[in-house]
Amino acid sequence: MITLPGMDQVWDALPEARIVGGAVRDMLAGCPVADVDFASPLAPEVVVARARAARLKAVPTGLAHGTVTIVAAGRGFEVTTLRRDVATDGRHAVVEFTDDWREDASRRDFTINAMSATRDGTVYDYFGGREDLAAGKVRFVGAAATRIREDYLRVLRFFRFFARYARGEPDAEAVAAIVALRDGVKSLSAERVWNEIKLILKAVDPVPALRLMARTGVLPLLLPGADVERLAAPLARGAPVDPLLRVAALGPGEVAAFAQGWRLSKAEEVRLEALMRTEIPRPEDDDAALRRALAAEEAAVLADRSWLYGGAGPGWEGLRARLLGMRRPVFPLQGRDLAALGIPPGPRIGEMLREARAWWLAGGCTADAAACRAWVEARL
Repeated sequence: MITLPGMDQVWDALPEARIVGGAVRDMLAGCPVADVDFASPLAPEVVVARARAARLKAVPTGLAHGTVTIVAAGRGFEVTTLRRDVATDGRHAVVEFTDDWREDASRRDFTINAMSATRDGTVYDYFGGREDLAAGKVRFVGAAATRIREDYLRVLRFFRFFARYARGEPDAEAVAAIVALRDGVKSLSAERVWNEIKLILKAVDPVPALRLMARTGVLPLLLPGADVERLAAPLARGAPVDPLLRVAALGPGEVAAFAQGWRLSKAEEVRLEALMRTEIPRPEDDDAALRRALAAEEAAVLADRSWLYGGAGPGWEGLRARLLGMRRPVFPLQGRDLAALGIPPGPRIGEMLREARAWWLAGGCTADAAACRAWVEARL
């Protein structure tokens, strides 16, 4: 059974509550559980009153949807009142509260996410989620098409859970419904879609899920021109689990357009642009060559690019270790240093700085400020 600090305090206040969703799924799968969500048949205001009576902090974080966050042992636990859908539009749902656990479970996306568990470890599984989890099957609760029409993000969530839990062939009904309804993802916000893409790419091996996305026509809608097979090579080399690194491997096209389309942060855009450049050092390069490379770019970027455009084996592993273990050289002269040598302000200072830097690079970036000034003085 899952045991996290604060859970017992929540259960003392709400003995009727059960843990639900991903925590139950991961507990049964033997995966680490970092976050626990609860569901309760009690109305939100009763949940708040019970928590405060137990001297726990209760924050009404989503009362319209029945969600209260209870803080216990310094950890936040979401407690959501059981619900049923009244209306859906493919993005949002209007809900009513209920005390029926099966009805609440029936509105969840996949059978493996529809289980709940009591304090004593009893698991309630109304739709065969435990069996599907053991078999590596990702299956919608009820009719796949109905679940997708309720929220088109479930198309991408299917691929996310397929990447993490599935084994063997995908569920035929799910695939057929996704093919028929895939255009619905166009109605989703860029932020929601990009978040799901990143979660898909965080799987240990997302290639089977991405191939299925391509086969169903979803991948071309989201990442036109992406080539799944390009990702197989860096994965085979042992590249780290890094969504942006994997996006770069897929080939997202023009970075600025991609970043704007999916609302990437500026930091994500800058890093993706750096990853897409193909120049990398080689294992046979000497330290002078590596210092020249490091003078232009950070070691982490160069190491990341080696996963994409390099090779496999000890030589490349050694190269990455060398890069990450070296201090980045910094050209030691600035304009004011040349002005102090008597060069008047203007274009000549810029020209001399460029020439001095080229000399410094050619020498392996080892000359210090005094040596660089002496070189400039000799030129003058």
